[in-house]
Amino acid sequence: MVSDYIRELIAKRIAGDIVISNDFGASLRRWREIFNSTQQEIARVMGISASVISDYEKGRRTPGVKFLKRFVDALLLLDSRRDWEVLKQLAKSLNLNVGAIIDVRELSEPMLLHELLKAVEGCVVNSHLPRVDLYGYTILDSLGAIETMSGNEFWQIMGMTSRRALIFTRVSTGRSPMIAVRVAPVKPSVVVLHGTRRVDPLAIRLADKEGIPLVLSLKNSVEDMVRDLRRVTSLYL
Repeated sequence: MVSDYIRELIAKRIAGDIVISNDFGASLRRWREIFNSTQQEIARVMGISASVISDYEKGRRTPGVKFLKRFVDALLLLDSRRDWEVLKQLAKSLNLNVGAIIDVRELSEPMLLHELLKAVEGCVVNSHLPRVDLYGYTILDSLGAIETMSGNEFWQIMGMTSRRALIFTRVSTGRSPMIAVRVAPVKPSVVVLHGTRRVDPLAIRLADKEGIPLVLSLKNSVEDMVRDLRRVTSLYL
């Protein structure tokens, strides 16, 4: 399984590479070949003839935004049928952790803590409740993070700024996530735990020591949380 965040990020990288290329046609052909796809396969998914793909690759046509999006979507759809074998390789080359990162978002305008609490159906379980301006969030699969992430990758999950909510899913008691935050060189502004109804007292004490609000989310599912966070934060992009 590959998260929407990883798919969107790779799609933007591919589209950006094509756009800034000096030879659109050669770039289209190169990405098609990277994804081990034929002109016929791409054309079938896009609902056009293979000769149209050939015209673009030979420079007889210049791709517009709509064509480019459909082309990249076709590459990813075909790759999804092959268990994301190419996308996983690209993610690895870009140091993107497929097994841990569920979603990442950066905000242009700050979101307040009470707005985050509403979006994740959460409550603060420790004694630290400062005014917090959040400029992003990262949602992690806590088990995937423990099994696959190195210490250096913590910088990656913090995105563009540490003034963000770090949201751990599939949590048992919250002890391991808070220990990870405790020893990390950069701290988030808020930590959210999802998947449990009981928070380890040590996790609460560590959150107090770090001066970080520790939030317990009661959201029914990770999918619901991703959807609602994206909906709420769309106002701050």
